[in-house]
Formats: sequence, structure tokens, C-alpha cells
Amino acid sequence: MVTDPISDLITRIKNSSDAKKASVTVIASKLSENVAHVLKKAGYISSVEKSKTKREIELGLVYFDGVPRINGVERISKPSRRLYQKAADIRSFRSGFGNTIFTTSKGIMTDVDAKKLKLGGEILFKIW
Repeated sequence: MVTDPISDLITRIKNSSDAKKASVTVIASKLSENVAHVLKKAGYISSVEKSKTKREIELGLVYFDGVPRINGVERISKPSRRLYQKAADIRSFRSGFGNTIFTTSKGIMTDVDAKKLKLGGEILFKIW
């Protein structure tokens, strides 16, 4: 039983990219599917395919010259400690080479989109 589905999702993606796998299968939920679509839009994964028979999502991983696009992930807001950030306090992460993923009142989005829409929210994780 998974108690933190976001941590499970990002850990599976990171471990699979380190192992040079072409794709990874994760447990399907609306939250994990929305996070996967945000990661696809940001360029960290190449495809999101939901299985029709099983409760799984298959994510295609991105590599540049054999080097994984995802170098690291860090879970910020955990079930035991929720962290929130105002729109005015959002700063670029790793000089713009990384992204912070937020959940806002308008849905899950990257730090760039949240700052553009002037929305704050819960900080889910950082990815670079």
C-alpha cells in the first residue's frame, strides 16, 4: 500500500531514468496523471499512456545523448508536513534549469506558470 503517491511517482521516474529504462509504469490516479501531464509539458517525460485494462499509467522517459533528462527530484511537501508558498515568493529554481511543481486552485502546474498566473499553492516537489 502506497501512503504517498507523489513520492512513489517521482521515485519510480527517477530510478527508471537512472537505470536507462525506456518507460516506467506507475499506479494510476487523477493526481498522478495530472502530475505526469505537467512533467510532459515541462519536457521531463515524452509520453503519458493510460492502460485501459489495468489501473496503470505508462510514462516514456526522455534522454539526451544517453543522459537522462531528470537528474534529481526532491519531495518538498509531505503528508506529515504541508508547505505552501505565495505567488510573490515564487523564485526560479536552479537558475531556471529546474522546476518546482505546485498544486494551485487552478490545478497542478510548474513554478513558471504559477508565477505567470499569480497563483500560490502547495509545493509538491522540485525536479531538475
